Amino acid sequence: MSVDIAAPRGFERAEFEARTHAAQAAMAAEGLGALLLTTEPEVRYFTGYLTRFWESPSRSWFLVLPARGAPIAVIPSIGAALMAQTWISDIRTWPAPRPKDDGVSLLAETLREVGGPVGVPMGYEAHLRMPLGDYVRVQAASGLEFRGDAGIVAALRAIKSEAEIDKIRAACAIATRAYARMGEIAGEGVPLSTVFRGFQRLLLEEGADWVPYISGAAAQGGYDDVISPASDMPLALGDVMMLDTGAVRDGYFCDFDRNFAIGAPSAEVQVAHARLIEATEVGLAAARPGARACDVFAAMAQIAGGGETAGRLGHGLGMQLTEGLSLTAQDESVLQPGMVITLEPGTEVSPGQNLGKIMVHEENIVIREGGAERLTQFSGPEIVVL
Repeated sequence: MSVDIAAPRGFERAEFEARTHAAQAAMAAEGLGALLLTTEPEVRYFTGYLTRFWESPSRSWFLVLPARGAPIAVIPSIGAALMAQTWISDIRTWPAPRPKDDGVSLLAETLREVGGPVGVPMGYEAHLRMPLGDYVRVQAASGLEFRGDAGIVAALRAIKSEAEIDKIRAACAIATRAYARMGEIAGEGVPLSTVFRGFQRLLLEEGADWVPYISGAAAQGGYDDVISPASDMPLALGDVMMLDTGAVRDGYFCDFDRNFAIGAPSAEVQVAHARLIEATEVGLAAARPGARACDVFAAMAQIAGGGETAGRLGHGLGMQLTEGLSLTAQDESVLQPGMVITLEPGTEVSPGQNLGKIMVHEENIVIREGGAERLTQFSGPEIVVL
């Protein structure tokens, strides 16, 4: 067992100040007086406030980013001590939950003090983490104009700092070490559900803080589903097993998978795996500044097959398992240096034979001026045999 402790926890204050100043410059261009943020990644992005307490739906949390100055936290009193450990000094609390006025009057008062118009993230993937009735009451009580944030927060989060990239790289290294130990937990006769539990244990042993996401599949000559819970069916000779993880280190995800053959793989499985690796390498070469998400999709789909019916072949990655752009035929997002994305081609094991067997593969990269940098140790064309 080896735990990666090289990457320091958290960020320097300058990191959060830079994020805040960048947001305020964009707010000025859009004529916004404040941003109202309500979700865990939005609040954490500007404060560093990291807690699992967001799992409780009975409390709302608010962050107000004014046109000038530091953000203001408007939060349940139970979170005040932890928020005080961040760079935020203006922390306003109420004894939540208090259904008759669960922070509504305090938030409205704060927004009136700061002034509007108030921008709220309303674009793709955005959501409001507070009761809709309370949102209506806050709008009325503040007397301010509320409108979309013009994509400011999403655009900032899409471009990772070097400190953020280091955290994703550390998460990738943890999962790489866990995958290398697969022989300890998987093999003929071991139930897939046991492998899932063992894999989570390995990830934690190797340094993950928690493992919010794990998926996979195992079946003869390939699989047809990659999102179902693990069954108790024992692994058998001829199975292809895929494991995919979103493990977290210091608030940042990795997201990549690996395929394993239980016993000697068939020729079809070997060819399919090699095709996935080729598609991934082609995607890596295509993922350059100025290229569009759809261009990277097209490059991989040409090798792996499927065309527009293949779904998305990758996505943004960072504080969330999936965030931002999608590698699809329709997404014309332009790649920029600092974006972290996944390359995730899928292919039929025996194209044209209508057997319904597929294989998928996923790696993590960061876009750089001179071409993409690998954050994961890319797999070779030969499938690993257990």
